[in-house]
Amino acid sequence: MSQPRFLHLRVHTEYSLLEGALPLKTLIKKAAALGMPAVAVTDSNALFGALEFAVLAQDAGVQPIIGCQIDVQLPARQPGEKPRPPAPLVLLAQSEAGYDNLMALNSCLYLRADGSLPHVTPAEIARHAEGLICLTGGPDGLLGRMLREGQGPRAVEVLAGLEAAFPDRLYVELQRHPGEGGTAPEAEAATERAFLDIAYARDLPIVATNDVHFLDAAMYEAHDALICIKEGAYVDQQEPRRRLTPQHYLKTEAEMAALFADLPEALENTVEIARRCAYAPKKRKPILPRFAKDEVEELRRQAREGLAARLAVIPHAVPEADYQARLEFELGIIEQMGFPGYFLIVADFIKWAKQHDIPVGPGRGSGAGSLVAYALTITDLDPLRYSLLFERFLNPERVSMPDFDIDFCMDRREEVIRYVQDRYGRDKVGQIITFGALLSKAAVRDVGRVLQMSYGQVDKLSKMIPVEGVKPVSITKALADEPRLREAAREEVVARLLGHAEKIEGLLRNASTHAAGVVIGDRPLDRLVPLYRDPRSDMPATQFNMKWVEAAGLVKFDFLGLKTLTVIQNAIDLIRASGRHLHQAADGRDLYQPAPGAENQINAIPLDDEATYRLYAEARTVAVFQVESSGMMDALRRMKPTCIEDIVALVALYRPGPMENIPTYCEVKNGQRALESIHPTIDHILKETQGIIVYQEQVMQIAQVMAGYSLGGADLLRRAMGKKNPEEMAKERPKFIEGCAKTHGVDAKKAGEVFDLLEKFANYGFNKSHAAAYAVVSYQTGWLKANHPVEFMAAVMNCDIHLTDKLAVYKREVDRMGLRVVPPCVNRSLATFSVVRGELVYALGALKNVGVEAMKAIVEARGDRPFRDLADFAARVDLKRVGKRPLEMLARAGAFDVLDRQRKRVFDSLDALVAYSTAKFEAAGSGQVSLFSGGDDLPPPRLAAPGDWLPMDRLAHEHSAVGFYLSGHPLDDYAGALRRKDVVTLAELTRLAARGGVVKRIAGSVSARQERKSARGNRFAFVSLSDPTGLFEVTVFSDTLDAARQHLEPGMNVVLTVEATMEGESLKLLARGAQPIDEVVADAGAAGLRVRLDAPSALAGLADLIAQIKTAPRKSLGPLMFSVHDARNGGEIEIDAGRMIPVTPALKQQIRALTGVLAVEEV
Repeated sequence: MSQPRFLHLRVHTEYSLLEGALPLKTLIKKAAALGMPAVAVTDSNALFGALEFAVLAQDAGVQPIIGCQIDVQLPARQPGEKPRPPAPLVLLAQSEAGYDNLMALNSCLYLRADGSLPHVTPAEIARHAEGLICLTGGPDGLLGRMLREGQGPRAVEVLAGLEAAFPDRLYVELQRHPGEGGTAPEAEAATERAFLDIAYARDLPIVATNDVHFLDAAMYEAHDALICIKEGAYVDQQEPRRRLTPQHYLKTEAEMAALFADLPEALENTVEIARRCAYAPKKRKPILPRFAKDEVEELRRQAREGLAARLAVIPHAVPEADYQARLEFELGIIEQMGFPGYFLIVADFIKWAKQHDIPVGPGRGSGAGSLVAYALTITDLDPLRYSLLFERFLNPERVSMPDFDIDFCMDRREEVIRYVQDRYGRDKVGQIITFGALLSKAAVRDVGRVLQMSYGQVDKLSKMIPVEGVKPVSITKALADEPRLREAAREEVVARLLGHAEKIEGLLRNASTHAAGVVIGDRPLDRLVPLYRDPRSDMPATQFNMKWVEAAGLVKFDFLGLKTLTVIQNAIDLIRASGRHLHQAADGRDLYQPAPGAENQINAIPLDDEATYRLYAEARTVAVFQVESSGMMDALRRMKPTCIEDIVALVALYRPGPMENIPTYCEVKNGQRALESIHPTIDHILKETQGIIVYQEQVMQIAQVMAGYSLGGADLLRRAMGKKNPEEMAKERPKFIEGCAKTHGVDAKKAGEVFDLLEKFANYGFNKSHAAAYAVVSYQTGWLKANHPVEFMAAVMNCDIHLTDKLAVYKREVDRMGLRVVPPCVNRSLATFSVVRGELVYALGALKNVGVEAMKAIVEARGDRPFRDLADFAARVDLKRVGKRPLEMLARAGAFDVLDRQRKRVFDSLDALVAYSTAKFEAAGSGQVSLFSGGDDLPPPRLAAPGDWLPMDRLAHEHSAVGFYLSGHPLDDYAGALRRKDVVTLAELTRLAARGGVVKRIAGSVSARQERKSARGNRFAFVSLSDPTGLFEVTVFSDTLDAARQHLEPGMNVVLTVEATMEGESLKLLARGAQPIDEVVADAGAAGLRVRLDAPSALAGLADLIAQIKTAPRKSLGPLMFSVHDARNGGEIEIDAGRMIPVTPALKQQIRALTGVLAVEEV
C-alpha cells in the first residue's frame, strides 16, 4: 500500500449533537472506501462515540484515532473582568495514559460545581496533558480568536502555556475552506499568516485539517439548517450567526493535497500524528465492586437462611429436599460462573428498599427462575411453584452476565439509587446516557422554524406524516404514501423544507439519561468511561450508551420505576386511611385471613379469589395491569380464567404470532375442543397450557425430556432456533432425532415433526418467568379492583393525575362501576384523589395547569376548618403563591361552588381576591398589623357584580379546566329535539346493541380525532366523543372520513349514523355518516317550555329576553309557561304566558342563565 499523503484529524460525527451530520458507520465505511488507513473523530465536548468508533473502525480495517474538540475558558486577568467565551482546542489520544486523561477532561466538562456551560480550564488541561497531542484549534480556536481580536501578546502567552503542557506534542493547526473563486473565509484569511509566523518563530510544527461536519457538499444547506436548529437562529437572518461552508465535507486525500500543495509539511504531519496515535480503547470484561471478603461463603449463608425463612411461611410446591437440592445446584453454577458478588449487590439494595417500605416488584425477566434470587428476596415468585427454569436465566453452557431487571415504586425509586450511591461511593455510581434522534415529524417542525415558515403550515405538514407503531415513518416513505404531502411539496418552500428535513432526520438530537440503567464500579467511574451530567440531575452519567458502557466493563443494574407498584401502594394507603386492613372489605367482611405478620401485604393475598376471576372473565379490566386493552378484554371473555396459570398464559400469548393460539387455548380450557397430544412423553409439560407450546421454558423441557438434552444444552438449542441459524439447525436436528430415539424410542419422522414444532415456537415462545411475574402483578391489581374498587380507582387516577385523557377514561369506568364522585371542591377535595365514606373525591391537582404542590398549599391552609366564603379563602391561602392561572382553573371547574355558585362572578373577582390575599400576607409578614386586629382591619375584597356564564359557556369553561364534563353536558339542551328525531343516547344504544347488531343515530360532542393509515394505505380515524350518558369512541373509515372530516373537529357537536355491536361488555361503533347537530334538530318540531322561577320578581328579566326574540321558523315555535312557588299555600302557581316562542337549545341556555331561574323543562 502506498504512503498516504494526508489523513483526517478533525471530524465531527453525529455525536457532535446538532452540529455533526456524519453517522459513525457512514464515516468508517467512507474512510475504508477512500482507502484511508486511519481517521480521527473529534466531536465537540464529547467522547460519546469513542469506544464504539474504536471497535467498529478496527473491525473495518481502519485505524481509529480518538480525539475531542474541547472548549477551554481562560481565567479573567483582573478582578471583576468578564471571562472570555470558551474556545476550542483539539486533543488526540496518543497512548492509554492519553486516553485516560482525555476521559478525565471530558468529565471535567460536565461535572463543574458552578453550573456553568461545559468547559475546561488551562490548569485542568495542564494537569491532564500526558499522552495527548494538541492541535491549536484553527482560525476559530483558542489562539485564532485572540489573534482575530488583536490580542497577539495574550495569544503568545497562552501558546507558551500549551508548549509547556505538550512538549513535542503541540501542532499549529491550519484550515482552508475556500469559497467561490477560491476566496478564503474571513477567519482563515485573518489568521493563517499569523499562525505560520508564530509556528516558524517558535519552531512548532504545522498541521493541515479539514473541519469535517458532513459527508459531501450536497449536504451543506441541510447542515446549515441543522446548525440553526442548535443555535436558535434562522437560515435567512441578516444578523451574524455561525456559518460553515460547502467545503466542510469529508474530502479525499487528493483534494487536501491540492489545497495544501504549498505547505507539504502540513500534510505530512497528519500522517506523522496518525503514527504517533497508536492507541485505541478496547472492550473490557465485567468489573464489579467487592461486596464481601468471601463472597462465595456470604452468598451461601444468605441463600440458605433466606430459603429457610421462605419455607417457613409458603405452601411447599415440592418436598423440602427438592428445594434444598435446587438451591445447592444453583449456588454451584453461580460460583462456577463467578457471579456471587452480583447476586449479593442486587439482594442488598432490594432488602434495603423493602426494609424502608419501598414497594418492589415480584420479579421481571428470566431472573424469576432462580431459587437463589427468591431466597435472597430479589424476586417474590417461588420458581418451583410456577415451574420456572434457572438455566433460562444463567446457563452454565453459555457464559453471559446475569441481568436482574428490578421494578420499584415509581415515586421512591430515586431513594434506592441514593442508597446505592452512599453504599458504594458517589464517584463509583452513575446513570447511563441515552440519545434522542431527530425523527421525521420533529425534523419537519425544526427545519420549518429555522426557515421562518408559519407555525400553522409547518404543524399541518408535520401532521401529514403517518405514525407506525410509536414512531413516525420517514419523510421518504411519507412522500410515497401520503398524497396530501406530495401535493404540498409542489410548493417550492415546502419542497425546500422537506428536502432539508429528509437529509437530517435520524441524526442524534440530544442527550439525556436512561430511565432505568445504573452502573456501579469498583473504582471512580471516570477511570473507566468519560462522564456526563444531565443539567436536570445531580448524578453523573456515563458518556457511553447502554451497549457500549457494558463493553467498557461496567455492569448495568436496572432500577425500573413501575407505575403499577405505586398504584398498589397508594390503594393500600387509601384503604388504611379509611380505617380498614387490606383483608377487610368496605362492608366489614373479611376477604381472607392473613398469616401473622402478613397483614396489609399485597404479596400475601390469596391467588384463588372468586371475585377477581369473575372480574377477569367479564373483562371488567380497565386499569388492571397488562389486560386493559380491548384485545386483551376480548381474550379474557373467551378464556374465562379460573386460576393464576391462565393469566400467566394470556400474558405470554397476547403478542403477534402466539396470539393465533388463543382460540385453541380457550376452547380446550372450556371443554369445546379435545386437547391434542403432541407426544405422550411431554403431555405433562403442556397440560397447564392446554396442549400448546406457550413458553420458552417448555421448549427447553421438551428437549430435555424427549431428546435427553441437559437444560443448559436445551437453552442453547432454544436460542439457536430463535435466531433461525440454518447451520446451527442442521447440526441440532440429527442430534435431537437421535436423542429422541435413544431416550424414548421415538421414530425419526415423529421426532422431526416435534423438532419443527419447537423451531416455530422457540421464536414465538415467551419467557415464562417474566409472564408469571407480571401475571401476579396483574392479579394483584385485579384483586384490588374487585374487592376495594373505590380506593383502587382513586389510586389509579392519582398515578395519572396529570394525564387528562387517561382521567377521562377512568372517570367513564368509575361511572360504569356505579361509584359516586364528589366534584372538585376547595372544602372537600385534597390535592390528590381521596376516598371519604366510600365516595371518590375528585383531586384539585387533577385540574389542568394547576400543579399538585400549589393545591397542597390550599389544603394545608384549610386544615380542619372549611372556608366560610371567598374572603375567608383569600385571607387564609397565600393566593400569590398559588398563582392566578391555577385559581382560574379552580373557578372554571366549579371548585368554589360551595362558596359562591356564580362561577363567572368568582372568575371576575380573582384579581381582587389575589390583591386582598397579597396585602394580608405582606402585612402579616412585615408586622404591619395592629396589636388587636391581627390584620382584620383590611377592608374585605370587592367582588365582581353578580352574574354567571351561559350554561354552554359554563360547560366549556369546565371542560377546559377538567378535560371532560362533570356538572352537565353540551347536549343537555338538545335532548328533547334529539328524541323527536329518533337520535338515541349512548346508554340507550348500549342496551339496543346488547340484543344484536343495530344501525342507529347517536349525538356526541367531539373531544379528539386520531387519524391512522391501514395496511392497504387507506386513512381511517378513531373519534372520541361524549354525550350526557357517557364517553364513547367511533371508528370512521376512509369514505365516511373524507365526507365528514370537517364535522369531526374537537369541540363540535355532531349526529353520527353508526353501526353498533357488542363484543362482550364493550360497545363497538362504526360510523356510516355524520351531520352537524343543529342541522339535524332544525326541523325537529317543538314542545312547550316550562320555566320554574324562585320568585315573581324574576319575571322581569325573562320578559326582557323574550322581547328581544326576532322571527323564527314556525316549526320551532311552542307555548311558554311559568311556574312560581306559592308561599301562601305551599304549592306552585302555573301561568300560561299566552304566546309562542322558538324552543331552541340556545334560548333554553339563555333562560337558564337568568337570575332567579330554577329550572327549564320541555313539556
